[in-house]
Amino acid sequence: MAKATAYRTNTCGELALKDNGKKVTLCGWVQHVKNLGGLIFFYLKDRYGITQVVFDPKNDADAHKAAESLKREDVIQVTGRVRTRPQGQDNVEIITGSIEVICDRITVLNKSETIPIDIEEQTTTTEEMRLKYRYLDLRRNCVQKNIITRHKIVKATRDYFDKQGFLEIETPILAKSTPEGARDYLVPSRVHKGKFYALPQSPQIFKQLLMLSGFDRYVQIARCFRDEDLRADRQPEFTQIDVEMSFVDEENVYEIMEGLMKDVFKAVDVKIKTPFPRITFADAMAKYGSDKPDVRFGMQLKNISEIGEKSSFKIFTETIKNGGSIKCINARGCAKFSRKEVDELEKVAKIYDAKGLAWVKVEGTDTKKKLEGMSAKFFSEELQKQLMEKVSANIGDLLLIVGDHKHHIVDIALGQLRLFLAKKLELIPEDEWSFIWVVDFPMMEYDEDAKRHIAMHHPFTSPKDEDMGMLLTDPSKVRAKAYDLALNGVELGGGSIRIHSREIQENVFKAIGLKDDEIKSKFGFLLDAFKYGAPPHGGIAFGLDRLAAMVCKEENIREVIAFPKTKNAESLMESSPSNVDNEQLDEVGVKLK
Repeated sequence: MAKATAYRTNTCGELALKDNGKKVTLCGWVQHVKNLGGLIFFYLKDRYGITQVVFDPKNDADAHKAAESLKREDVIQVTGRVRTRPQGQDNVEIITGSIEVICDRITVLNKSETIPIDIEEQTTTTEEMRLKYRYLDLRRNCVQKNIITRHKIVKATRDYFDKQGFLEIETPILAKSTPEGARDYLVPSRVHKGKFYALPQSPQIFKQLLMLSGFDRYVQIARCFRDEDLRADRQPEFTQIDVEMSFVDEENVYEIMEGLMKDVFKAVDVKIKTPFPRITFADAMAKYGSDKPDVRFGMQLKNISEIGEKSSFKIFTETIKNGGSIKCINARGCAKFSRKEVDELEKVAKIYDAKGLAWVKVEGTDTKKKLEGMSAKFFSEELQKQLMEKVSANIGDLLLIVGDHKHHIVDIALGQLRLFLAKKLELIPEDEWSFIWVVDFPMMEYDEDAKRHIAMHHPFTSPKDEDMGMLLTDPSKVRAKAYDLALNGVELGGGSIRIHSREIQENVFKAIGLKDDEIKSKFGFLLDAFKYGAPPHGGIAFGLDRLAAMVCKEENIREVIAFPKTKNAESLMESSPSNVDNEQLDEVGVKLK
């Protein structure tokens, strides 16, 4: 609780029966004024809570008269005595619900005009208006609770790493542009006209250089910037819990980070179990169709390529002939779905590039099950039996099948269909926290547009020792010492064991198509540093905004950021980005087209 100040003796969330008879001074915002002719009641609110204040003309006529002109959101100071509420009038929904303050003095600190938005807890105001008047929206209890929870997460993080011997070290905000992934935000230099700084997409290179400098345990609550297309879980400026350690392997990283999560969740009164389970990237995609699998429910993907190949369905047989795959998920009890509902499922699959969705329903009796529906005719009685056994099908189940010559389309389309069905059927337990490490990621992925391999995480990730020989000959088969931590189907963060050899780092740059002059201009300083004794090191970064949103059970990270941007990267409150005058542009040597 806040200590007494020149303006108040107590906050609006701490008085109780033990304070009966105590003289107090409170400050806050007026809420819900009720004038009953004689008595005037209202709630006085600050971020700690609310207290009922009563004005009685018999107690103080001047204070009562002053209270008659009060409106909602006026900022006032009141002085009076605490008393218990009359019998039967307690408000059990608030902490101070057993008492009220009978006022004998009021000071209006600031009057409020009519509020332009609805700031009730269950607001009907659009998000655009909420962001335009964000300073008012932040008065809502639910929003304040989110910001307070975020603070608790940050404090628990700092306390944990301090106990583990980490040093919090700040890295530059103005840095060199090394675009590999999202676009950089550029900052023109006034002193060096024609040259630009970049805002950091992450402190990656700097934290690796700190390992070279002997600071073997680094942490930072780091501000990061990426100029990319936005959605609910992205912002142009965001915050990472950024970590790096020397002389560690993957097991050390897992242990330290699991300890962090235990402390963070303990700070918000949630107990979690460690160690977290692990799954390889290949298995995650094969079983769940996602590299951040939600393992709170079943409905795993089953590979039925051998069965589909023997069917009479030409699309399936051609798919296998072209090196593709066929997979199925069992939507238990969904044979009752109407054709309209099944068509809706096909639309979901097509969003993720599936060419179509085959389906069959399991009907018959316990002793003689059979398949019915659009695709049943392509499977012989024996193949039907094999298919039902493969997916553990029972009467009343709906089997959904996708095939494609591109394996990732099959996995992702069915994986997204799995999630869609789980929400539709309410299969996901809301109060369960299921962490899982996803490990052994591919080192590279081929970019069809750029016609070259790109790093799946970033180009500073170390290849697996046993795959090192394929780095320049067959980079698509190289696995990385990389890992992500997922929670309930959301990626909290990712990291890797880094490259600490100049030769290996140069080979990785070459594998992603960088020329010698590009390597030197973009990363020459890093390669030079590797010549002077770089220790083995690794780390990870968690999205603080995303973690806070999950803890607060918010789908949109804007709900846990004090002053967020819109999906178009605009701040409606202060109207940014905005135009600047020509004089400012001239100073930094920039001319607009």
